[in-house]
Amino acid sequence: MTSFISHLTVDCANAFELSEWWKPVLGFTDLPGDPNEPGHEECMIVDPDTGQQVLFLETPDRKVTKNRLHLDLRPRPGSGSRDDELERLLDLGATQVADHRGIYGPGSGWVVLADPEGNEFCILRSQAELDEQQPPPAQA
Repeated sequence: MTSFISHLTVDCANAFELSEWWKPVLGFTDLPGDPNEPGHEECMIVDPDTGQQVLFLETPDRKVTKNRLHLDLRPRPGSGSRDDELERLLDLGATQVADHRGIYGPGSGWVVLADPEGNEFCILRSQAELDEQQPPPAQA
């Protein structure tokens, strides 16, 4: 027997505001029938293509140290490079925490960001950028 991930839960101070911030970051929408409105203590958003869900749950606890679990995000196919996505996320209000671009050579690495409540996440290179770095297949 095994388990599967039902949804990801993010503890936060303001479920509505944080869910609204993450919707354009991920391209998610409100879960149909979920009372995602100001003042509601639980707000669920969903990926309209895959059905993946993220629940924002208000808790009295405040974030005080580095996350032990975080999201690694990659730009969706056709939406641009890691650096394009970094600029978009910063424009949406993310805060840059650390820059590890180039850590493994030119064009490698990631950037650590934080959402408005300080939850860290990383932006990785796009799949197209990864494919460009792949060596060509060997010729027989």
